[in-house]
Amino acid sequence: MTTTQTWVITGASGGLGLALVKQALAAGHTVVATTRGTTVPITDPRLTVLQLDPSNRAACHRTVEDITRTTGRLDVLINNAGYGLVGAIEEATEDEVRAIIDVDLLGPLWLTQAALPVMRAQGSGDIVQISSVGAVGAMAFFGLYNAAKWGLEGFSEALAAEVAPMGIRVTLAQIGAMDTQWATAGMQFSRPRTEYDEIRSNALGTSDVPWPSEPGATGGGTSPEIIAEALAHHLAQSDSRPLRLVIGDDAAAQITAVLDLRQQEYATQPGFQTQQH
Repeated sequence: MTTTQTWVITGASGGLGLALVKQALAAGHTVVATTRGTTVPITDPRLTVLQLDPSNRAACHRTVEDITRTTGRLDVLINNAGYGLVGAIEEATEDEVRAIIDVDLLGPLWLTQAALPVMRAQGSGDIVQISSVGAVGAMAFFGLYNAAKWGLEGFSEALAAEVAPMGIRVTLAQIGAMDTQWATAGMQFSRPRTEYDEIRSNALGTSDVPWPSEPGATGGGTSPEIIAEALAHHLAQSDSRPLRLVIGDDAAAQITAVLDLRQQEYATQPGFQTQQH
């Protein structure tokens, strides 16, 4: 990109969020990075760090108003803040369910709503929702995380059609395994029920809750720097771009497997057999 932009990146204290901050700064952009309480471990005259609880709708709107009052515009919003929850559907408490929906689904919704009037007035803008291959299929013991990401994809696909005529572009970044602490120190776990121990062990390779991990261990996968670079390249494209951007060494294979299985299941049903003929 050749012009200086204002980027807002949530969940920027580490992992992909921090990699995105560094990528945007390296490209010469002004960056507002938000966190829920920890700091961003870099300094730069073009970087502003704000504390924000993305589940607080009023706070999201105030933050966007403050940003645009200072910078005059908002070109790129990247809704990256989120976390994972491991637990069978029966195991998840009401507080756990509401918390992950608040952060992983409603947080991006509130910030998107806050950013749209600014981008509409500009006649341009990019909204990037950090999604997952877990928004294509669902996995046992990740059901609430899947539910939040499926919801994110649902409203974002509708949003893309609504705002394209206004010059606003939407991207759903469907990311595979990423080499961060998301799956280790960053993971949350519901209190286990013994009835699920054998099923848990078969699905996850262990019945231990939380699962064992060394201090500082990561989940393996594509580095966040490579993912940030791919996203930056995608945003730089001025012509037609896919709504869903698949990133990660394992992402395409995971998505293909899910879609193939779904197509096979549909194909067994009379209505779909009729359509094929």
